[in-house]
Amino acid sequence: MKFNTKLLHGGFGPEKTTGSTLTPIYQVSAFAQESAEQLEKVFNNKAPGYAYTRISNPTVAAFENRMNTLEKGVGAVACSSGMAAVTMSLLNILEAGDEIICSAGLFGGTIDLFGDLAAFGIKTKFVKHVTKEEIAPIINSKTKAVFAELIGNPNLEIVDIKSVADLAHENGAVFILDSTTATPYLINPFDYGADIVVHSTSKYINGGGNSISGVIIDSGNFKWDYDKFKGLAEYKKFGKFAYIAKLRNGIWRNVGGCLAPMNAFMNSVGLETLGLRMERCCHNALKLAEFFESCEGIEVNYPALKASPFYDLCQKELGGKGGAILTIRAGSKERAFKLINGLKLATNATNIGDTRTLVIHPASTIYAHGSEEQKINAGVFGDTIRISVGIEDASDLIEDFKQSIEKL
Repeated sequence: MKFNTKLLHGGFGPEKTTGSTLTPIYQVSAFAQESAEQLEKVFNNKAPGYAYTRISNPTVAAFENRMNTLEKGVGAVACSSGMAAVTMSLLNILEAGDEIICSAGLFGGTIDLFGDLAAFGIKTKFVKHVTKEEIAPIINSKTKAVFAELIGNPNLEIVDIKSVADLAHENGAVFILDSTTATPYLINPFDYGADIVVHSTSKYINGGGNSISGVIIDSGNFKWDYDKFKGLAEYKKFGKFAYIAKLRNGIWRNVGGCLAPMNAFMNSVGLETLGLRMERCCHNALKLAEFFESCEGIEVNYPALKASPFYDLCQKELGGKGGAILTIRAGSKERAFKLINGLKLATNATNIGDTRTLVIHPASTIYAHGSEEQKINAGVFGDTIRISVGIEDASDLIEDFKQSIEKL
């Protein structure tokens, strides 16, 4: 199946009992079984079925199956937020004394998470760019994972997945990739060697800005060394499902970061138009970026522009589409604020991946508590504006920014 067909039919079909074309919202806490014996079996994974929504729920399972099919994985686990997905993906394999390597330009919330992990004896080593050249000198036997964002937010740096994955695998480390800003529309990271993919599905997967959620998908391809990853040893019998089996029966289940059925339903609804929305958003983002190139006093950053240092990787991995985020520098904080305040269509809000275009001044909001070094690594300066491009008509978006820029 091609992409848009797979969105509607991949890993999913009408509900067998009622014929419902979408799995209904099973907004319940618990599920009854016909006998104590049957409930015991379900609770102990000896029989299929549902017992308690924190552990599993039909609406959530339908969404997980669809995401797993899109990413070509062996299993998916949905979480209460994108940050919960990042946290659980790592804690499933980490213990005190382990090390992680990641980009210093990660999303601020993820950087803060790595700071929290230090209290549990887990050390993070930061590189300015997630490249083979920068990782090679610091990777060692203690390195359990390399973590990166496929398209950085908001610095828009693109990772060369294969080269980083090859290096990680040579050193026995798993490569975990946050593909939120790319989405399966642009790329399937498992095709390039990534081992585990996480998404903040609050963004482009959902598309309507109405639900907080996340998901973890396992490729099933990583060759686990059970002496190194001791926590997975008891799940060795599950073979390629070892990681996902431990995740579902361990840290994810015990912490309780499950996805609400209502949010899973809203994600499934949004998922069906992901291809149409991303096609339009990428088209609009490129048109808007090209417009900014012609504006005096405005500096634009977008991977699909030929002037971008990531243009070649954009062509190689993303099919020439640069995603739906771009940033501009207006010259000063005052000019940035005036430009934002002068917009009539674009909405001043913190999310990305909405159907409508959103703008934000990162330095004073989502990076307000970051150090100057963290801001620079993330591509956040005093005059930076991040634009999450929506599905409006490109000509209207260009006109909106044009009239605001002319007032500067």
